[in-house]
Amino acid sequence: MAQPGTPGPAGTGTVALASAPAPHLPRRRGIEFGLIALAVLLSVYGYCAVGLAKSGTLPPGAVRYGAGLALLALLAHCAVRLRAPYADPLLLPIAVLLNGMGLVLIYRLDLETPGDSAAPTQLYWSTVGVGLFIAVVLLLRHHRVLQRYSYLCVVAALVLLTLPIFFPAVNGARIWLRIAGFSIQPGEFAKVLLAVFFAGYLAANRHALAFTGRRVWRLQLPTGRVLGPIAAIWLLSVGVLVLERDLGTSLLFFGLFVVLLYVATGRTGWIAVGLLLAVLGSLAVGRLEPHVHARVADWLHPFASIEAGLGPNQLAQSLFAFAAGGALGTGLGRGHSILIGFAAKSDFILATAGEELGLAGLSALFLVYALIVERGYRAGLALRDPFGRLLAIGLASIVALQVFVIAGGVTGLIPLTGMAMPFLAQGGSSVVTNWIIVALLIRISDSARSQYDGTAA
Repeated sequence: MAQPGTPGPAGTGTVALASAPAPHLPRRRGIEFGLIALAVLLSVYGYCAVGLAKSGTLPPGAVRYGAGLALLALLAHCAVRLRAPYADPLLLPIAVLLNGMGLVLIYRLDLETPGDSAAPTQLYWSTVGVGLFIAVVLLLRHHRVLQRYSYLCVVAALVLLTLPIFFPAVNGARIWLRIAGFSIQPGEFAKVLLAVFFAGYLAANRHALAFTGRRVWRLQLPTGRVLGPIAAIWLLSVGVLVLERDLGTSLLFFGLFVVLLYVATGRTGWIAVGLLLAVLGSLAVGRLEPHVHARVADWLHPFASIEAGLGPNQLAQSLFAFAAGGALGTGLGRGHSILIGFAAKSDFILATAGEELGLAGLSALFLVYALIVERGYRAGLALRDPFGRLLAIGLASIVALQVFVIAGGVTGLIPLTGMAMPFLAQGGSSVVTNWIIVALLIRISDSARSQYDGTAA
């Protein structure tokens, strides 16, 4: 038998090549299971630490909490093992850890407000989120199926964004639907639907966006026929959010639009245009909208209320909490971030983490968020189809932009916008949506790795 690269039998004029064996990629589900077990143990440890700090004994619900979180994580892991065997092994453990720590922090704040317990409700919504995660992993055959429903997604997103206009405002913003005692924030679900639409439209028109139209300075401006529809949808969604005073989500949608436009075209000029428009829009809204103007004033002068003899406002209390935490924190259950007030469990829950876990714990938390974003980008860059690449980068960018906007607001880096920290803060709509995002990233990462495995079906 001829060896590779050697002449074959005389007179044939051919070269016999040995067939290379099909490459086999490790599925790494055992690694995922071990990391999930570690995430559950860390969450249970935090729950017990809070009880010991507050009462000197283990909290009575520690076993139920640990068993419930472990059961949810195990069911999610089984779904991934069954339907997405090549998925990234870090995504699900990170989601379990963040969700578990969010429940710990909310339970810790519940001990300061006995009449307003939010942890049981958050656990219920976490269960719903894991159920939808399992449904997406099991029922979505391939991420490219979503591309067929791009226009249906944008219609559903606009309907969801418009509905809160007809309901009363809550804390100055019309972003909630309150029905039969339940409250839902439609904008949380709309961001995933808009990510699907942006990815589908830009994937279908990426060449026209990048290579047609006029060149102005160093930016290739596409024709209005190509850019017009997606720009109109973006302007309409942002305009509705401004009317509802949901400026955090408007900033999120704007950032998502600019990031995906840059990824689709490869033109760095879109980043500069996006930043310029963001600055101009922020200045206009900050001057014309009283609710936003008050937040900008608090950001510029966070201690003005103290100097006026009115006591510290929420931002000042948040800064005090971060300062009290120092490098290593006061310890779980030993802080005073509840002084922030009504938003301590939602917008300002990061202040509790900063005070009780310190700079070290807060840095670790940000690294965990950065890791989930990096894994989403990695899955997108490994894909060969443009829609999957744009969708993965869009979903990961949603998490990145949301963390930046919230962390920047509560630390005084940028004005407050009023959003929920992914997985960590109180909010049923937020935790459900983030579980759906993780499910889609797992589906995409499974496709990205399985395409390189010769043994995959």
